[in-house]
Amino acid sequence: MQSSFQNPLNRRQWLTQSALGFGAVSLSALNWQQLQAETSSGEQKSYLQYPQRAKNVIFLYMDGGPSQVDTFDPKPLLTKENGQPFKMKVQPTQFANNGSTLGSPWKFKQHGESGLPVSELFPNVATCVDDLCVIRSMTSEFPEHTGANYFLHTGHGLQGRPSMGAWVTYGLGTESQELPGFVVLNSGLIPPGGLACFGSGFLPATFQGSVFKEGATPVADILPKNISKAAQLRKLELMRKMDRSLLAREGRHDAIESAISNYELAFRMQSAVPELMDLSQESEATQKMYGLQADWAGTKTFGQACLVARRMVERGVRFIQLTCPGGAGDRWDQHSKLVDGHTKNARSVDQPIAALLQDLKRRGLLDETLVIWAGEFGRTPFAQGADGRDHNPFGFSIWMAGGGVQGGISYGATDEYGYHAIENRLEMYDLHATILHLLGIEHTALTVRYSGRDMRLTDVHGKIVHDIVKS
Repeated sequence: MQSSFQNPLNRRQWLTQSALGFGAVSLSALNWQQLQAETSSGEQKSYLQYPQRAKNVIFLYMDGGPSQVDTFDPKPLLTKENGQPFKMKVQPTQFANNGSTLGSPWKFKQHGESGLPVSELFPNVATCVDDLCVIRSMTSEFPEHTGANYFLHTGHGLQGRPSMGAWVTYGLGTESQELPGFVVLNSGLIPPGGLACFGSGFLPATFQGSVFKEGATPVADILPKNISKAAQLRKLELMRKMDRSLLAREGRHDAIESAISNYELAFRMQSAVPELMDLSQESEATQKMYGLQADWAGTKTFGQACLVARRMVERGVRFIQLTCPGGAGDRWDQHSKLVDGHTKNARSVDQPIAALLQDLKRRGLLDETLVIWAGEFGRTPFAQGADGRDHNPFGFSIWMAGGGVQGGISYGATDEYGYHAIENRLEMYDLHATILHLLGIEHTALTVRYSGRDMRLTDVHGKIVHDIVKS
């Protein structure tokens, strides 16, 4: 062990060479008492400074950038001037193949007691509109996918910073003893930027996202072969003794401590994960509601992820992110064939999202679960080519529900074409600050000393959007 420490293995080598047979199970925080963020003196530090309106987060990540003017931000002027030269100054676009004004191919209708308008792309989500807070004035600093994804996920446009989920679990820990605190349910599409979007950056490795694949076996080699539980326990105890001895001699070491946490969590996951993924425990009505019996493969895939997300909330998982299903077209990134691509993507997610919101609400979980629907940016109100839309970071729509957010309202506005945010303009830092506030965390206090200064999710920016928080 001494020679191994003198030539330390990286995390991947530690996991690959582990003797327990658990495979490369992703690292994650264990629980509040054991792995809550610590001060330099080693004392536990609580970042809770507000009433904790939300205890869990479900992030419905819409990879590629849904069009705001085709989903939640209707613009009648686009329809009126469809096919005409675009009358506003056009900012540089990703591909510079700009066409005429492009009206939405979909009609909007007001729904619920609030009367919020929703595109006919989302007939099921529209039934939940009184629980939605639609933000129409989001902006991003990055017009291309990778930088915008890092910005959305980590608050910084370059690779290497901790993800939202890592910051949340670092600040709050997790309530689950058997499952990771930060889980990514991968329905098929890892975003541009890769797994770094879910990474722990300069935080301890135990806080990075654990990626669960689609299907009954989401974690590779979670069930060891040809070894009894008693033998596993003996090996685990031996490794604990060896690791404790090494740490006592050499001091704290992230790779070692993360490996210890991984071994212990993986052992507990052997029984927890198969039970979690056994959706046959759910009633036939619930499975049908989520779309598990749908004809469209994307609906089945995303429906399973949404149902698993609800089950994870019930089991205390702190931060759950869902990615979009593959096989349903080119993400939400329709540079051409807008109607075909957006129709397919909406068909995949509409029914499962509505089911998730309704199911959380009827179980009394929506009030303490913050649900976020967002892409990395929006789309242009003018055409790219003849039938597509280019990237638009200047003003786009997202929505949130539950977790202390006011429902049935819209916040902010874009101009009459849906191009630029002109009222209550929000930056990504503001979104992050508000998410942390709803979780009871003061975003300026959740810091880690790194590279000579205090680092945080919101960097040196961010304001809490109190107008969307329930009084």
